[in-house]
Amino acid sequence: MAAGRREELLELAYAYVREHGLSDLSLRPLAAAIGSSPRVLLFLFESKDGLVKALLARARAEELALLDGLPASAGLTAASEAVWRWLSADAHRPLLRLWVEAYARSLLSPSSGPWSGFAAATVADWLAVLAAAEPDSPGALVRRTAALAILRGALLDLLATGDVDRTTAAVHRQLQTL
Repeated sequence: MAAGRREELLELAYAYVREHGLSDLSLRPLAAAIGSSPRVLLFLFESKDGLVKALLARARAEELALLDGLPASAGLTAASEAVWRWLSADAHRPLLRLWVEAYARSLLSPSSGPWSGFAAATVADWLAVLAAAEPDSPGALVRRTAALAILRGALLDLLATGDVDRTTAAVHRQLQTL
């Protein structure tokens, strides 16, 4: 029963943080918004940090599940273009804003707290997604790293400006150089 309630509250909390973010997360408003209490959240997640870790894991799982549909062995450029289509889709903005927030917090607290390791793990996740699109060869990791840099830089620009046309044109142009 507790496991089912934990998952239910995790999903509700996840929807809440996608809308409100994690930076100023307070248990009282969160609990009130999702029909629970701070005490129940602490019981189910052991601490606020435990809840944040569970929310970050949930966000990573959603991100990877959505990217799982990339065409295998399509080539790095085609896979990167598919990733960009996913990244630039308006429907994914709440998840991606949450990702940026968690990534930045992880850079500020790389070895402690609930954010610990999130940035490094997400780099590994995305490089693995891109690796599935091309066989290993000399220079492949460097090309994947360049593709990832192009995608993430354009993503930050897109989230800041909302300019899909400009950022998409820049991504297309840069990916052709890989």
